Amino acid sequence: MLKERGYIYASKHEGWYSVSDETFYPASAVHLALDPRTGRKFMASQETGKEVEWTSETNYHFRLSALRDRLLQFYAENPNFVEPSTRMQDVVQQVTAGLSDLSVSRPVDRLSWGIPVPDDTSQTIYVWLDALINYLTKANYPFQVPGQEHAAGWPADVHVIGKDIVRFHCIYWPAFLLALDLPLPKQILTHAHWTLGREKMSKSTGNVVNPFFALNRFGSDVMRYYLVHDGGIRDDSDYGNEYIIQRYRSLQGTLGNLVSRVVRGKEWNVRHAVKSGRIDADDETKQHVATLMTLPSVVEHWMGKLQPGTAMKEVLKVLDQVRLPMALSHRSYFPPRSTQTHLALSIPQRLLTVLTDKQIHHHHLPLVPY
Repeated sequence: MLKERGYIYASKHEGWYSVSDETFYPASAVHLALDPRTGRKFMASQETGKEVEWTSETNYHFRLSALRDRLLQFYAENPNFVEPSTRMQDVVQQVTAGLSDLSVSRPVDRLSWGIPVPDDTSQTIYVWLDALINYLTKANYPFQVPGQEHAAGWPADVHVIGKDIVRFHCIYWPAFLLALDLPLPKQILTHAHWTLGREKMSKSTGNVVNPFFALNRFGSDVMRYYLVHDGGIRDDSDYGNEYIIQRYRSLQGTLGNLVSRVVRGKEWNVRHAVKSGRIDADDETKQHVATLMTLPSVVEHWMGKLQPGTAMKEVLKVLDQVRLPMALSHRSYFPPRSTQTHLALSIPQRLLTVLTDKQIHHHHLPLVPY
């Protein structure tokens, strides 16, 4: 389809090619790098740090330059297309500076695996063009059932990628779709990376984490909570088992401790207290109820901004508001069982409001399933 629309042509191509990234880079996107272990100097991609080599060959090209204006128009009409905004700005700057046509195939003697170019078995389709189209085929596009075109998940509401492949997904991918008049993802979330010991994870250096070991040790709920709580969207985050344990113990001390004080107290009957209590008993209670009533909109705001970690911390903030007064005054609020009828939630109203209101459970559910 791209060829039929005039977007594919054959030409000699010269440039800096990265074997590991499987892409050509313009001269402006590479620099001289130094291997600190060996002292060897080499040319590398500024974006990924991977080594590049000068290559000259004849292959097929995609007229990426022809889509520059349409891309800029799309970005202007969808200013939140890429999150966070700093990476959206980077994408716009790159496209504004100008786009070179993109090599989309390799000679079969240099790239034997992959899908051959139609009508030319001497060339293999360049991996990014082939790989990106997989998003459409996974959604069964364009063979959806009439009336259920979006049932398989395309276009995606949020396309999640790592920050090191922004150019491929936020420039090349939209360009391919625009060239074919196909729907684009509604938004692309580009997340930062996890480091280990404040250094980039690398298989070659062994500086990596085995996720299966972590899951076996801590469990999926704990890992999910930690990854959401500490994971970086804008900036990289450092991974460490000690951090996982800290976050888990912190949650035990807030939500776990709060629930334990109420449901396990021998001198406390939750059902009776809820039936007897009022949420307008005092100003402190009213303030906490007001906080709870606004919590859904606060959480929804940050989830809409694609920042689940911040949304989670807003929920934890409410828990902290309850836990501290409860911990300080735990003993004084437990009268003999015979006087519970008159207690009427004399424990700070916010305690039972939090525990009986479904909001805390509702907002934690996507992050820490029960």
